[in-house]
Amino acid sequence: MVALAGLLCACDSPSTLQFKSTDVTGAQFARDFDLTDHNGTPRKLADFKGRIVVVFFGFTHCPDVCPTALAQMAKTLKALPSADAKRIQVLFITVDPARDAPAILRDYVTAFNADFLALWGTEDAIAKTAQEFKIVAMKTAETSPGNYSVDHSTQTFVYDANNRLRLFVPHSRIEEALGHDLGQLLKESE
Repeated sequence: MVALAGLLCACDSPSTLQFKSTDVTGAQFARDFDLTDHNGTPRKLADFKGRIVVVFFGFTHCPDVCPTALAQMAKTLKALPSADAKRIQVLFITVDPARDAPAILRDYVTAFNADFLALWGTEDAIAKTAQEFKIVAMKTAETSPGNYSVDHSTQTFVYDANNRLRLFVPHSRIEEALGHDLGQLLKESE
């Protein structure tokens, strides 16, 4: 928490928009990624310029936080007018590339919303991305071969249509804050 507070203090002056999440506009982390989507297309943040981007880290074997977060994101997008929902891209970045092959990721994220994209990469690429985003992900001890969990950070990052990191959303606030805050960013980008 102390490290996060330091990161938040490094932000530019606050936005004139009223957010329910933490405004981190100007933060000097989570600036980009170099991964591949579940369709095999190499992706960087710039590929989504013009759209609001919602980024969440997780893994397909997650028993609770990941499916809950994705379900809440899907519900939030469904509540928006379809034209607005199409201006938002949800990205799910795996923290378990050993088990989360592209086909598994595709089936997982599209079960929540057909437009969600999952991103994956080598162990090194995922570790580099996690470091850039200040994400902690630690594999737990195996209870049997290939049977383990991954303890990981659960926050969501939201970018405006100009690829600027704007919001830090704790998992406990997704349902309450995400819809409102996406609405604010949609208005700003009109």
